[in-house]
Amino acid sequence: MTEAPAPREEQLAHRMGIAVTECVPDRVVGTMPVAGNRQPYGLLHGGANAVLAEGLGSVAAAMNAGTGRIAVGLELSCTHHRAATEGVVTGVATPLHRGSSTATYEIVITDERGKRTCSARLTCALRDQPPGEKP
Repeated sequence: MTEAPAPREEQLAHRMGIAVTECVPDRVVGTMPVAGNRQPYGLLHGGANAVLAEGLGSVAAAMNAGTGRIAVGLELSCTHHRAATEGVVTGVATPLHRGSSTATYEIVITDERGKRTCSARLTCALRDQPPGEKP
């Protein structure tokens, strides 16, 4: 049995305040507030960086997968360079590899001063969309 996609308000990106601001084949950009996504020390949670990175990279991979194809995450690597404590962070996903069965993206996350806070790399598997499922 195929389940319907989760309503927007139940999707993790919505709950974390992520907004995609640019979406073209070679670049997907999105923002996320630090507020509401902190760890106990008041810093942006590393897992929040990972959610932003995987979300943007997955959108980019799905956009490039082709008609009737989907992208699913295989591997995500994040290096946290500096803390973000306030404001908004911005992620930019750009392609490193776009093949017929996998796609890899670099996602650079910066703070409002333009300082890099996180470097991430996401590899997605590209598959045919299961029959009867909506993307």
